[in-house]
Amino acid sequence: MGLMRKNPKSSPKKKSLTLKHLFDLDSPRNDARNDISPKKKFSSDSMDEEIFSLISHCSFIYSFTDPKESPTQQDLKRLKLIQLHSVLRSSKRPFQTEILSPLFAMLSANLFRPLPPSSSTLPDDVEELAATPTASWPHLQFAYDILLQLLVKTEQKVLRDHINHSFILNLLSLFRSEDPRERESLKNIYHQIYSKFTLYRSFMRKAMNDVFLNFIFETDQIKHSGIGDLLEIWGSIINGFTVPLKEEHKNFLMRILIPLHKPKGMMAYHRQLAYCVCQLVQKEPQLCGVVVRGILRYWPVTNCQKEVLLIGELEDVVENIDSDYYRMVALPLCTQITKCFNSWNSQVAERALYVWNKEKFVKMASEAVEDVFPILVEGMEKNLKNHWSKSVKQLTENVKEMLQEMDPNLYLKCLSELEFQECAAYHKEMRRKQMWERLEMAATRNQLHCIMC
Repeated sequence: MGLMRKNPKSSPKKKSLTLKHLFDLDSPRNDARNDISPKKKFSSDSMDEEIFSLISHCSFIYSFTDPKESPTQQDLKRLKLIQLHSVLRSSKRPFQTEILSPLFAMLSANLFRPLPPSSSTLPDDVEELAATPTASWPHLQFAYDILLQLLVKTEQKVLRDHINHSFILNLLSLFRSEDPRERESLKNIYHQIYSKFTLYRSFMRKAMNDVFLNFIFETDQIKHSGIGDLLEIWGSIINGFTVPLKEEHKNFLMRILIPLHKPKGMMAYHRQLAYCVCQLVQKEPQLCGVVVRGILRYWPVTNCQKEVLLIGELEDVVENIDSDYYRMVALPLCTQITKCFNSWNSQVAERALYVWNKEKFVKMASEAVEDVFPILVEGMEKNLKNHWSKSVKQLTENVKEMLQEMDPNLYLKCLSELEFQECAAYHKEMRRKQMWERLEMAATRNQLHCIMC
């Protein structure tokens, strides 16, 4: 009875910070319990100590290729990264510089690493662009999640000391990774930085353009897996452009997007490239002439798959322009489409003939009917006489009937002119053969005369 009981407050027992407890921090019941029992809250000092301890443990880098590395230690680091992500996510107070500096140093050590060299040659087919998983992805995944969490929760002025031009360039260099999971994370982070740091936007656009220019003119025979992802970022940027477009944006179309049709591996990123081009044409339709001439300048000679993609892109360009600009592009477009449906490759020929199912394409041709009909009629008749594919001939017959209905008199006129030209060409060829025959006979007589002498 006389014994004094010890006051529990006089000897506080430090509570261990387990992974389960950290996940419980996010639950609403826990928040309510914290409000009711403030004695159970962690002090800011103990939280900071825990964060520093986790950062220190996560700063050790594992290559996942060295057989001497312990799988147990690798798994432990992964759990520490998960734990750190949970602590940062559940924290209600802003992050201070004392925490951000070592945290960004740890993230830089984990993320900014030398990538394995890309294959020396580009594939001819998109399907050959097989994904190569990154061995260290179990760690990289949570490092990217932590970085994204910091971008979302921290004010821009606090992050400015840690996210600078050098940091952005290091992020861009990682887009060469052949792991699509890593590129997806990079894309989200680059988007977040672009939207949060308005003062960096001009630099970030220029940095991406430098990657494109280096790929086009310096290393176009070396695979760059991130071109499509960078173009996807550009697509969202273009959506925010105001009309009329600035000169910088027009130069981007002429100096970057159009030359990107040139590299051999264009099929790997053509979907994103065509989207960017069509968005710019939709915002400023008078650029359609520049786009059509630019695409035709880089038209492939022997790559049939690339031809099929470019035909579809030209079709989309026509769909996105006003009728006022039809005459500007009708002649070069119809000339190229005619060459394509005369192709001996049936896929190219059929794809070129299918464009006539588009109402806007037919309307464009009708706007410059006197200019395009002679070329079209010649191509149709050539297909019907000489093409080896029955399906191509059938499609050609269908398009011919449509053109005849569009302007029957002009079609007959073009057909008669074509027959006259063929007749003239035949007589010219006959005269040429006769002339060569006379020359051969004269040479033979001279040879005999020399022998007899």
